[in-house]
Amino acid sequence: MAGTGRSGDPRPDKVAVVDEVQGKWSSASGAILTEYRGLTVKDLADLRRGLRTAGGEYKIYKNTLVRFAVRELGLEGVEELLVGPTAIAFVAGDAVAVAKVLRDFARTNPHLVVKGGVLGQSVLSAADAGALADIPPREVLLARLAGMLAAPMQQFAGLLQAVPRSFAYGLKALIEQQGGVPEAAAEAAPEPVAQPAPESPAEPEAAATPSEPSEGA
Repeated sequence: MAGTGRSGDPRPDKVAVVDEVQGKWSSASGAILTEYRGLTVKDLADLRRGLRTAGGEYKIYKNTLVRFAVRELGLEGVEELLVGPTAIAFVAGDAVAVAKVLRDFARTNPHLVVKGGVLGQSVLSAADAGALADIPPREVLLARLAGMLAAPMQQFAGLLQAVPRSFAYGLKALIEQQGGVPEAAAEAAPEPVAQPAPESPAEPEAAATPSEPSEGA
């Protein structure tokens, strides 16, 4: 992180916390921001336990320090989410699994509210972050991706238009985590079939020239 001599930077005793936030955000594949106002200590402990099982880490920092961290990281649009009591679920593995834990917990603990999130470099609204929980498992996504790649190209555009927003986010996350289109899906795409060149039409035979009458006929 840059030095702390500039105006508006945190005091030296806060720099370590800002560095910690930056480190967690940089190493995470995503993050979901929530409001936890009204949750008890026991509620928070239960939620942290469930998120750890799903590959997430639930952390609470002061909003001012998180703002410093996201500015340094160039994450535009996150500061608008840092209003009121905010806790961040950092994702170490599958963002969908973490989102499902938050959704299930909120069903019995309405004080937990999803405010938004970040997937890669994309900032998600509250609705989009919540929609992650509705994405099918990874195996189902791979099967659907393979099916789309194997479909005729005239159907591919229609399939993309029919993909729900939640599935699109999951597909994007899956491709980013895999470093590109999965090999199994790529192998399923049909190879183009070479079309035979049309045969040249046969040239008509020259018309027979009538024989000239013999002399004396």
